[in-house]
Amino acid sequence: MYGMINEQAIVKVDRLTKRIGSKTLVENISFEVKKGEVVGLLGPNGAGKTTLMRMMVGMIRMTEGEVWIDGQSVKQQFEKTAAKIGAVIETPEFYPFLSGYENLTYFGRMNGNVTEERIDEVVQLLGMGQVIDRKVKAYSLGMRQRLGIAQALIHNPDVLILDEPTNGLDPSGIHEMRMYIKKIAHEQGKAVLVSSHLLSEVELMCDRVIIIQHGEYVATQNIQSDKKEETEKIHIRVDDANKAAEVLEYDVLVKGNELIINVKDEEIPNVLRTLIEKNIQVYRVYEERKTLEEQFLELTGGKDIV
Repeated sequence: MYGMINEQAIVKVDRLTKRIGSKTLVENISFEVKKGEVVGLLGPNGAGKTTLMRMMVGMIRMTEGEVWIDGQSVKQQFEKTAAKIGAVIETPEFYPFLSGYENLTYFGRMNGNVTEERIDEVVQLLGMGQVIDRKVKAYSLGMRQRLGIAQALIHNPDVLILDEPTNGLDPSGIHEMRMYIKKIAHEQGKAVLVSSHLLSEVELMCDRVIIIQHGEYVATQNIQSDKKEETEKIHIRVDDANKAAEVLEYDVLVKGNELIINVKDEEIPNVLRTLIEKNIQVYRVYEERKTLEEQFLELTGGKDIV
């Protein structure tokens, strides 16, 4: 699934800063986004996520720093970089009495050189074939969100920037949006930057997560490698925990009928083999791993996302 990730970053945010008077909204933030990956942007309310995205697409001026899109400066080469970016930063606006297809055709003309074939391709990519000819006023919130992404994609940009794309959606709509965003990155090869307050959803959607707080960079979490490489505590439920603790050559914490032990993945089979050889019944084995939410709260000093 991740074969299309390009190691060469197409988006480079370099020491980006935004000040209004004496107030600093974003300060000295740097990160990169590669083609073929979904990067999440997380932070408590007021952390500067939307301000950061607005600077990246040229909606507001940068006080300091620079954003590079495929080696070109957003400050100095705005028109060229704008052609390579698709974005949904605020609630997308449409003509409610036109159909979804007519709206896309209109916005395609504004972009120039957008063919009917390209519009049809985007409609198919986002699974909108059954509703695209309906008037937008009849669309659900989820369909409006998808139409907004379709509008951002019709000029075939290399970079897609989405501010809270799952906001207000029901669980089914969130699941569908997640699948489409991953498809856009992993199958279409786009670089996707997504902000969200739904930590569990970001964990399922993104390849990496950038955490900011008070307008400053805090950390980057590589979700896929964390899941594969982090060694956490292993819980083993047995019939006689005290006896099991005695036969194992590890530091073991006994909690009820469970053993809690720190081991590497490759050591787990030997641990279980030892218990079975000593006639100890093993009922359950599971790994204790910190969720993205727990990591987020640690990194931001316990401040919640909302």
